[in-house]
Amino acid sequence: MTDERHIADSYSDANVLFHVLRHVGWGDLVNVGHFTVPTLPLLVGGVGWFQRRLLRRSLALLDAQPGHRVLDACCGRGLSTALLGERGCDAVGLDVQPEQVAEARRRFGSRPNTRFAVADATTPPPSADGVELGDGTFDRVHCLEAAFHFGPDGRRAFLAECFRLLRPGGRLVLVDFTWRDPDPTTIDAVDPDRVVRTAWHFEQIEPLARYTGKAADAGFTVRAVHDWTRPVLGLPMRLARPALRVTSTEAGRRALRLRWPGLRELTRDDWRRVDESVRAHLVWGAACRYSALVLDKPLAR
Repeated sequence: MTDERHIADSYSDANVLFHVLRHVGWGDLVNVGHFTVPTLPLLVGGVGWFQRRLLRRSLALLDAQPGHRVLDACCGRGLSTALLGERGCDAVGLDVQPEQVAEARRRFGSRPNTRFAVADATTPPPSADGVELGDGTFDRVHCLEAAFHFGPDGRRAFLAECFRLLRPGGRLVLVDFTWRDPDPTTIDAVDPDRVVRTAWHFEQIEPLARYTGKAADAGFTVRAVHDWTRPVLGLPMRLARPALRVTSTEAGRRALRLRWPGLRELTRDDWRRVDESVRAHLVWGAACRYSALVLDKPLAR
């Protein structure tokens, strides 16, 4: 069972790093984003464009067609579900946090082909908020940057549930952080003070080989694995190092406040905690990959 209270804390101002990110563009989406050198000038407008770019790439792997019934697992504020509905899919957004689903309904609930329900994607009930979640009821399942919260057992359960929910010939696209070391417990040395794990409320990152092994155990054919580490983690981490030199000085913070006035809310102690968090994330990010798994359910024989 996913702990929705702790996850909610990760994506609120209780997490000082999220507090900063919210002011510089996080809103519709809360993924890391997809960055390339030619597009970096767009950062002056915030990170939202890069997050939508990552979402578009993830949905392209899904190959959802008009008429497909699609489950958007861990849909958050609902933008990804709404985009699927716009494409003519029967799109269902599922999230464990009632507040997120309420916001998704407020923003997108009146759009055609788009529905939302509250449920834990690792242990979905037979139906939720009038949405059927029975065996073989979906053509596609999409999960973007959420399964790292589930824990090892939760990820295994999620893969098994997705296999159950999909029709034969269906597809799951699972985009997530993966651990470079085959032993996920080495995160204890990488994040010794638990700064990153406390901020985002998770314990371990799944090694890629174990991820694909669990997918195969659930019955999936691993159609493709795309390594998006460089544009999603590598380039942002390179940018974070000079950004630290800006945030660690009063002149730099003053410049940031001129561009994003909401940052005036942060105290000197908040900025200190931001710097500590960014430094911890740099070490943690170097130990991660970022992978997009395309998993197909075989056709019935």
